[in-house]
Amino acid sequence: MIRVGLADDQPLLVASFATLIEATPGMTVAGTARTGHEAVALARSPGADVLLMDIRMPELDGLAATRLITGDPALAGVRVLILTTFEIDEYVFAALRCGASGFLGKSAEPAELLRAVEVVHRGDALLTPAATRSLIARYLARPEHGVAPAPERLAELTDREREVLLLVGSGLSNDGIAEHLTISPHTVKTHVNRTMQKLGAHDRAQLVIAAYEAGLIRPSGSL
Repeated sequence: MIRVGLADDQPLLVASFATLIEATPGMTVAGTARTGHEAVALARSPGADVLLMDIRMPELDGLAATRLITGDPALAGVRVLILTTFEIDEYVFAALRCGASGFLGKSAEPAELLRAVEVVHRGDALLTPAATRSLIARYLARPEHGVAPAPERLAELTDREREVLLLVGSGLSNDGIAEHLTISPHTVKTHVNRTMQKLGAHDRAQLVIAAYEAGLIRPSGSL
């Protein structure tokens, strides 16, 4: 049973989501929240496996609430799916940096929303690494933005882990990385998991961001 928390300050919308979730086999509503602070409390008790999080909420916005949730080791199992009407690069990028596992517009079809909940519940990122890379490249390539290389973030990584990070950031799958490095997919998975732990990343999408922030990949997408 997937426990879904609903964090949005629009009662009618929350009621619609709740009806959809409760009518879906294998899912149940864990609770609702109207503010960012309530969303954080909802993630802690009674607890939600997946939290549908609006960006614009009173007291504490959804991005700040997401950062608090994903930054709490006790809530490592909680996945945040950002759900908003503002489908623009700035919000998507900010949501991923805060640790969200995905981003979905409120105009999405019900079936798309349910599939998104299942995807992030499995621990996968809703955005593929390749799509995330394209997003970040578009966002950071703008004149008002730039990448400040932060190689110190990579200090704890082994040479192999750094190499794997660069390839993940380039959009390669585990199988593609295994073929490129001539190692087994299982070994790649081990390196990816260790890299995620060391960098505090929740999924591969965040590894792509880490690769950019560390200066491994330029905004143009070139290595």
